Formats: sequence, C-alpha cells, structure tokens
Amino acid sequence: MAASPGRVPLRILPEVTNQMVGDRKPALSRFAVPLIALGLIVAACGDPEVLVERPGEGTTVSMARANWDTGYFQAEVYRQLLKELGYDVGDPTDAEMAPEAFYPLLGSGDFDFWVNGWFPIHDTFISDAAAVSIIGNQIPAGGLQGFFIDKATADELDIKRLDDIANDPALAKVFDLDGDGRADLMGCNDGWGCTDIINRTIEANGWSDTIQQVSSDYNQLWDETVTRVQAGEPVLAYTWSPSAYIAELIFGDDIVWMSLEQPLPEQVGAALLPPTHCPGQPCETGFVTADIRVAANTVFIDQNPAAARLLEQVGFNLIDIGLQNLRMRAGENTPDDIARHAAEYIAENRGVMDLWLDEARRAASS
Repeated sequence: MAASPGRVPLRILPEVTNQMVGDRKPALSRFAVPLIALGLIVAACGDPEVLVERPGEGTTVSMARANWDTGYFQAEVYRQLLKELGYDVGDPTDAEMAPEAFYPLLGSGDFDFWVNGWFPIHDTFISDAAAVSIIGNQIPAGGLQGFFIDKATADELDIKRLDDIANDPALAKVFDLDGDGRADLMGCNDGWGCTDIINRTIEANGWSDTIQQVSSDYNQLWDETVTRVQAGEPVLAYTWSPSAYIAELIFGDDIVWMSLEQPLPEQVGAALLPPTHCPGQPCETGFVTADIRVAANTVFIDQNPAAARLLEQVGFNLIDIGLQNLRMRAGENTPDDIARHAAEYIAENRGVMDLWLDEARRAASS
C-alpha cells in the first residue's frame, strides 16, 4: 500500500453534474454562497451579534453510524462540530449497525440521528415517515453504486453488460470461483441495502442459474478482488463511491462498470459515465444514484434547532472523502486515527466550519 496522501481543502457540497469521481472541479454550493454573504454582512455591521457559544450545553445526543467504514470519517466530523456547540454526543463507534437495524430504532427515539443515509435506497427501511426527518445535502447524487469487471476481460471477451455474462453460461464460467458453473459476484455484507437489491435483481432477471452473489466481509472480498485483478484474473464485483476502493482500482484503466438492460423498476436511472468507464451505454448500473443525507428523529430535530441547522448545512466532496478513506486503507484506521483526521479537516477548513456553527447558533437564538 502506498503512503497516505496529503490532505486537501474542503470543497463545499458540489453540485453534481458529472458523477465521474475523476471530475475534480466541484462548484461552490448553493449553501456556501448565502453563508459567506451572511458573514460579510455581519462583519460590515457596527454592532456584531451576540450568540450563545454553546447552545447545546446540557443536551445529550445519541448518534449511530453505519457498518461500512467509508462513512466513519463524515460521522466523526459531524460529531466534533456538534460538540463545539456544547452537545454531549455519544461515541458512534459504540452504536455501529446496518440500516435495517438502525432505522426502526431511529423512529422509536432510541437514536437521535446518523449521517449515513442513502436515499432513496434506504427508503424501504423507514416504516414511520413522520418519525424520521431526512435533512441536509451532505453529498447530492454522491452515492454511485454498481457492478464492475476487470477491463482486460471486458476487452478480450467484448463484455459490456451484466446481461452478457448472465445470458451466456460459457461467459459465466469465466467468473466461477467455486466450480458450480455460476459467476461469483463479489457483493455486499448481509444486512446492507445493496445485498437485497443485488439478490432481487438476479431473481427478477432470471439469472439464478448463471450468477450468484457472494456476501461476506466487504473489505476482505475487496482485498481478494484487488489481488485477482493485479494477477490478471477475471473479476466480477460490486462497489460504490464515495470510497477509497475506486482509488485502488481505477475505472477506465483497471476495471469498467457493467450496465444492465433491465434494472429493478425503482433503480432505473442512467449514470453520467463515459464509454471508457462504462462500455454499455446508457449506463444503467442497477442502482439509482443516491443522495447521501442525514436521517434524524423528528422530535430531536424539533427540540434542537441548533443541531438541526448544523445538520442541514454540513457537506463534503467525494475526493476529500476518498483521500481520507485511503489513509484508513493504509493503516490509519483506529478510532483515534479517524478522530484525528476529522479534527485536522475541521482545523484546515475552520473558516467554513465557523460559518456553519454560527448559523446553528443563530437558529438557537431565533
């Protein structure tokens, strides 16, 4: 593993017009402009506002986090900012869980929020919409998911879509790892939303005789996948962004996305990816592109305007998250490491963070 990359400044809430992770020219968010203007107005006035520095003092907050490590960093940034507002925020490392376990507990009030919502993918886990508030725009259209194969095999066998493998038993055997004749698709952990979507996609298309999902620890499956690609062996797998994974295997160079002719009806929506990254155009990845947002208990939001306003504002850029995720993959992956990464990130972007925090303090004063 290469040494950890250096950190880069925050790009606030990019307007996603191109879902390619390689597009590194994010635009300034619609949230950032009003906030910066507000800061200039306050600075120009002779009498600055008097804001309560720690409006959350005395309030305990119960926070969970998802059981995929590509969301750990974002969760810790939110946690540290809430603590700056005076909230006593529980450590989410003690409440790590899959979406199917989290959302019922959120609705019942056992937890106040998490920042790992993928919508509309997580909609199916919410049974009482009035009890749960989906807020903010942490990464609009930032959750890109789908299937890929190694580029060498795709080029050699002219494979452009997952259908090509599923409909040809001879091609399926190319990706067979256990000798049963079916292609082994390296998939998701049990309990993740993607696990169910992959299985339902296989069933709905009648592919059970030629493709099977392998569900296990994703990081272990990923490491095995990288090893096979580097050895020149065929691979068929699932991945997502934001993550470090797409920086370890490069789309267009090492691997290519697989398009589907018939994704599940609720997952229809082509990703804006070029033929070099996704040969089967239009690029229906099998997953609608997700907005990554905060999911919070509605009572908590109503009773804590400062926390609510902060949660509405915080945003990240895919590249920033990918770079931090690479640091974790390189070995900086303990809770202390992640807390340090978040503290460094906040310090390096203190100007923007203070604007967000002051907006939250204003909300508590109004």
